[in-house]
Amino acid sequence: DESALLGVALAVRAVRVGSVCLDLTRLRDVTADDGVDTDALPWPDDAAIVAALRVSPLVLGGENGPLRPVLVVDTADGPLLYLQRYYLQEKVIRDVLAARALDAPAVDVDAVRRGLATYFPDAEAPDRQRIAAALAVTGWTTVIAGGPGTGKTHTVARILALLTAVHGSDLRIGLAAPTGKAAARLQESVAEQAPELGLRDDIPAMTVHRLLGWQPGSRSRFRHDAHNRLPYDVVVVDETSMVSSTLMSRLMEAVRADTRLVLVGDPDQLTSVDAGAVLADLVARPVTAALPEVVTALVGADLGSVPVAGDSSEKSLSTGEVRRLAGGIVRLSRGRRFGGAIADLAVAVRDGDEDEVVRLLRSGDPAVEFGPRSDVSSLERDVVTTARAVTAAASSGDAAAALSALERHRLLCAHREGPSGVDHWARWAMDRVGADTSTFLDTSQWYLGQPLLVTTNDHDNRIYNGDTGVVVDDGRGGLIAAFARGSTPFLV
Repeated sequence: DESALLGVALAVRAVRVGSVCLDLTRLRDVTADDGVDTDALPWPDDAAIVAALRVSPLVLGGENGPLRPVLVVDTADGPLLYLQRYYLQEKVIRDVLAARALDAPAVDVDAVRRGLATYFPDAEAPDRQRIAAALAVTGWTTVIAGGPGTGKTHTVARILALLTAVHGSDLRIGLAAPTGKAAARLQESVAEQAPELGLRDDIPAMTVHRLLGWQPGSRSRFRHDAHNRLPYDVVVVDETSMVSSTLMSRLMEAVRADTRLVLVGDPDQLTSVDAGAVLADLVARPVTAALPEVVTALVGADLGSVPVAGDSSEKSLSTGEVRRLAGGIVRLSRGRRFGGAIADLAVAVRDGDEDEVVRLLRSGDPAVEFGPRSDVSSLERDVVTTARAVTAAASSGDAAAALSALERHRLLCAHREGPSGVDHWARWAMDRVGADTSTFLDTSQWYLGQPLLVTTNDHDNRIYNGDTGVVVDDGRGGLIAAFARGSTPFLV
């Protein structure tokens, strides 16, 4: 049936652009970004597509089609059309989380209360970091969401210290992140805080693939699964927004029922390069549960803070936030790394408030500079100055200094192609650096100081999608790639 085939085609396209399912009531929206006048196309009726799919062999399976269904029509939240593998993955995630919410670990309330007072001495309520710690100690699953600089890893380190204080130093802890760079950053952050907290400073962090036990020849099957669970008492996953639906379902299958799972990340950041926005979905639709009485007993003063009209600060908890707490979700909102115009601009961009974005950009605040595309003098100075520092360090073989210098500059683009795209501005930057050094730079040849961005996982060499590095002198007249791994460069 052509109506069913149209639904199939759009469902496949949805996965390619990052969504695990297709909303069958918004078919025209799906193709709107292709620059096509979708209203002029001879669209079938939405109901006709749903009806055709319901009787399609692709949905029913059997002798007239595939023996097993390859599509699923879910009417609970839609109707939504899934490729079956993604429907099953989403079901695994929800089912495991729902099962983990049915009971709670036994805790020594007095010991936890003392630990909270030790690691979160701030008396101001509500302290969302203290609430997150209480949830993590008294529940099996906790989601800590928040933007940059809201203290997520600060909170994680104190949660680990609190759990260690309550359960002993032999607690088995697994730290993971989707990329090697993110894992190294998590490990370094925890290690830096360890002496202050009385926590072990040698807790290793690894990629989620390595945590699960990546096996050569398979992208989605791992050594640890539902039949061979992970051997940890606590598993922390940072940068969860980048974890795909496929990888999260494998993680859920591998985590023991009596393991505390802490998922950390920013639901407003870019999602996984594969299909799924697991963290954003969990925050938007938390697993239904009741807030344990022990949590109220431990942080009742924080939970009892009632917002006043129009108050959106961290000094109050909204009704929706309290409801999410019952699902083990807490959102940190107090910016601790930066404030002022930059923080206000970030909020306006996240909320899609175009007028406020333009007002802030044109306010003249020294923290934010806004100028025409024709005037790129300050950007050129930044690019050239950074390139000189990176190249000098790379030429001397100082990988750590080259990586440090590389971190001073980032040019972010909203598109891959076009006048605002990565391709144009990357070429522009290379031309400016080449002109400064009287050298023609070409990406077909390696050169000292060349920035690197990994786009495909390479498990054999232990470099992963999203890792950044730089080409440096290997000390023997050749070149080598250096990637950031905590305080020690990783050479490939």
